[in-house]
Amino acid sequence: MNRDNKNTKTLIRLSSLVVVMLALSFAAVPFYNWFCRVTGFGGVTQVAADASTKVLDQKIEIRFDGSLEKGMPWKFKPVENTMELKIGETGLAFYEAYNPTDKVIAGTASYNVFPYSAGAYFTKIDCFCFSMQVLQPGERVMMPVTFYVDPDMVEDEDAKYAKTITLSYTFHVTDLPEDEEDLAMGEQNNIKIRQ
Repeated sequence: MNRDNKNTKTLIRLSSLVVVMLALSFAAVPFYNWFCRVTGFGGVTQVAADASTKVLDQKIEIRFDGSLEKGMPWKFKPVENTMELKIGETGLAFYEAYNPTDKVIAGTASYNVFPYSAGAYFTKIDCFCFSMQVLQPGERVMMPVTFYVDPDMVEDEDAKYAKTITLSYTFHVTDLPEDEEDLAMGEQNNIKIRQ
C-alpha cells in the first residue's frame, strides 16, 4: 500500500510539472513580445501617433535595408540607403516594391532595428509594415515610413553611443484574404479575355 501511495504521489507531481511547463511555453511568446515592445530588445521599434515635440542638435545616421524571404518573387529595396537627421526630427523614407510576375501577390513586412539598444527609441509614426501590401501583376509602388529617433535615447547608458541606426525590412509572401483573392482572379481573367 505504501509503495502504491508513493507511486501515485510521484505520478501526480510529474503530471503537474508537465502541465505547468506546457502552460509556461504558451505564455512565453506573448510575454516575449510584450518584453521586446517595452524594452526595444531584439530591435523592436515603438509606435507613436504624432511627431516628437523635442528636437536635439545632435545628428544620427539612419541606414535602410530591404530583403525578401526565400520564395517571395517581388523586388524590394530602399530608395535611399542612408539619411542623416537630428535626433527627434521627423524623417520620411521610401522603399520601392515591384511585382514582376503575372499574379497578384500579397506581402507582409517584418522589421528590426540595429543596434538593438536603439530599438526602444526608434519610433514609427506611419509605416507600410503596419498592414499587408497587395501588388498587382507588374505593379511598382513606393512605400513610405515616417519615423523619428526619440530624444530620450541620449540618456540611455547603452543606446546613447549609437551613431548609426539600421532599419531593416524583410517581405514575406502572405495569403490573400478570400475577398481580395476572388477580386484578383476576376481581374486576371479579364486580362486574359482581352488578349
